[in-house]
Amino acid sequence: MAKPTAPSGRENSPEKAFGRVLRSVRESRNLSQEELAARAGYHRTYVGQLERGEKSPSLRTIFNLSSTLEVNPSVLVRRVERLV
Repeated sequence: MAKPTAPSGRENSPEKAFGRVLRSVRESRNLSQEELAARAGYHRTYVGQLERGEKSPSLRTIFNLSSTLEVNPSVLVRRVERLV
């Protein structure tokens, strides 16, 4: 039987985990949400929503953010997997 997915409000949801990983990588690059958003072509509020786990990023968004942060998309996803 497949593992049930966590509701989006739970701390171990994929959205929350992605947000924690995104914030960690962004901060390690010494970028503000505003700087990341501008470089990646998103609005700052969207980056904030991603980091809070309120939005679920598309595959295109994951690739775009990872390129902007100079990290492979697979690295982001693996880090998310460890948290879920």
